[in-house]
Amino acid sequence: MRLRLTRLCWEADGVLSLTLTDPHGRPLPDWRPGAHLRLTLPTGVERHYSLCGDPADTGAYRIAVLHEPRGRGGSEYIHRFLRPGALVAAGRPRNNFPLLPAARYLFVAGGIGITPILPMLREAHHRGTPWQLLYGGRSRASMAFLAELAPHGERVRISARDEHGALPLTDTLDAACPAPGAEPLAVYCCGPEGLLDALTGHCAGRDGLRAHVERFKPPAAPARTDDKPVEVRCVRSGTTVKVPADESVLDALLTAGAKVHGSCREGVCGSCEVTVRAGTPDHRDHILDAAERDTAQVMYPCVSRSLTPVLELDL
Repeated sequence: MRLRLTRLCWEADGVLSLTLTDPHGRPLPDWRPGAHLRLTLPTGVERHYSLCGDPADTGAYRIAVLHEPRGRGGSEYIHRFLRPGALVAAGRPRNNFPLLPAARYLFVAGGIGITPILPMLREAHHRGTPWQLLYGGRSRASMAFLAELAPHGERVRISARDEHGALPLTDTLDAACPAPGAEPLAVYCCGPEGLLDALTGHCAGRDGLRAHVERFKPPAAPARTDDKPVEVRCVRSGTTVKVPADESVLDALLTAGAKVHGSCREGVCGSCEVTVRAGTPDHRDHILDAAERDTAQVMYPCVSRSLTPVLELDL
């Protein structure tokens, strides 16, 4: 779909929010907290940004973009060249980070990671579910949406590094952890890799904490040297694709003309999701958790492969 940029707003140092609407005033596709939007910029670059507006507002989407001069070009183009009135191509909202029902929530955000968290805490507030937010950043000037969070009072703890030092993550998790036998605490976190790793490490093995994280990029991992060729059969098209050991399943499918989309190629955005009809995928994405991988009927071929010699996909 095509969207028109109708408003730009500085939310913090280096953070611009963009309001996007349908050029003809039509309602936009629904979305829920945790969803993201794939934008295709006029340069052809694709980037994914968390929706941080109100899901009840079907007339507009809001995203926020941190300027990263040393990034891959998406934020640089948006900050330097996009202006109100511009048209951009976008996919429908996707949600790899849904807010699941829980008795209590603890939200943890680092920097621009506040964007998917904002709609979540609003939803929790609307449901009447107890919640708290720990929000960290370099300085208050660099932290977006502080004014929107202010009305929530003591539920929100702002931790600017230049004022308070390191984010009090461990103390916050320990204090919020429920007593044995009580309903678990759902912990939702988005931010830098170091924050995500620290949080998941602290929550691991603790029955009272259920960690849910969204990554902007995959954690560092050693190169794989044990990959084997795999045969992929596209059930609907009747095409069979031989995938060499040194090529991704996605690249082989695209070369063969299969109708599958690829964007991040790192297993984090979910754009290349395909349904598995037969065979056992070797899940290497950062979308499915361990429990979901045991029962998932989908895979992400940009990074995942197969544990069986033949894989049948619904393509």
